[in-house]
Amino acid sequence: MRILLAVDGSVSSDRATELVAGFPLPDDSVIRVVSVQQPYVDVLAMSWASVGESAAPETEEQVDARHHREAVERAEHVLKRPGVNVEGFLLRGRPASAIVDEAKAMAADLVVVGSRGHGTIATMVLGSTASEVVDHAPCPVLVARGGTLGSIAFADDGSKAARGAEAVLTAWPMFAGLPVSVVTVAETAVPVAAGFTPGLYDQVLASYSKSVDEAREEVRREADTAAGRLDDAGLDARPIVLEGDPASEIVRFATERGIGTIVMGTRGHTGLARLFLGSVARNVLLHAPCSVLVVRERKGD
Repeated sequence: MRILLAVDGSVSSDRATELVAGFPLPDDSVIRVVSVQQPYVDVLAMSWASVGESAAPETEEQVDARHHREAVERAEHVLKRPGVNVEGFLLRGRPASAIVDEAKAMAADLVVVGSRGHGTIATMVLGSTASEVVDHAPCPVLVARGGTLGSIAFADDGSKAARGAEAVLTAWPMFAGLPVSVVTVAETAVPVAAGFTPGLYDQVLASYSKSVDEAREEVRREADTAAGRLDDAGLDARPIVLEGDPASEIVRFATERGIGTIVMGTRGHTGLARLFLGSVARNVLLHAPCSVLVVRERKGD
């Protein structure tokens, strides 16, 4: 397996490193650790030295480069183990672009990045670099918010993208032995009575109730079937059926149950649209209290 881990010396990247360090990986796996230094412009084009000092101090650019190198070295030290090749590199450029380009160059199976939150809404803020990497990476991306994978919530909407995420769950060794909740969500919304003529609303409501029952049954079948496949693959899976807005319900479930990682697929697109995730995946990424693995449907799948 080939993993690209992006670090920057922050607490969030330390959590991402800890997470990867705990992965059970097959022999000859590769973990490439990168840190990206952005191009530096010295506005004054000069360095300042204290009076009486013969050697010029480090420039801000040199200090920044050292910071990134030290972040890579710390991660390498944590990740080194027998049977796994750990290599570190300092890259230069736009962080998200450099990470995506490196993932393509090394044919990465997985990219792992930290998620930086701020202030009292830390769990609701996704760092811009992480967000852009998820949008553009050529492989699944794990946005780390914890040091272990923990219990898994697999968000299944019955799509081809969900089947791709399911394939990752069954094939990757780090998920072996972890409990998996297969979460399906029936989208239900009671129609508003305003604008209906007398008596017509009762007919609409009756039709709505029938549609809701059908939706509940459909998502229940999907959850049961997917959980059965995961069980057959050796995972401890159970079906969970929820109702409401998919992203909100997935996040609520993960929060209330103390889920460690949400695994979800998202549809691939062509042209300009492929630069952006679907709204459900985007909202889960923004608001989830835990790590999120996004598996994008590949063109042609």
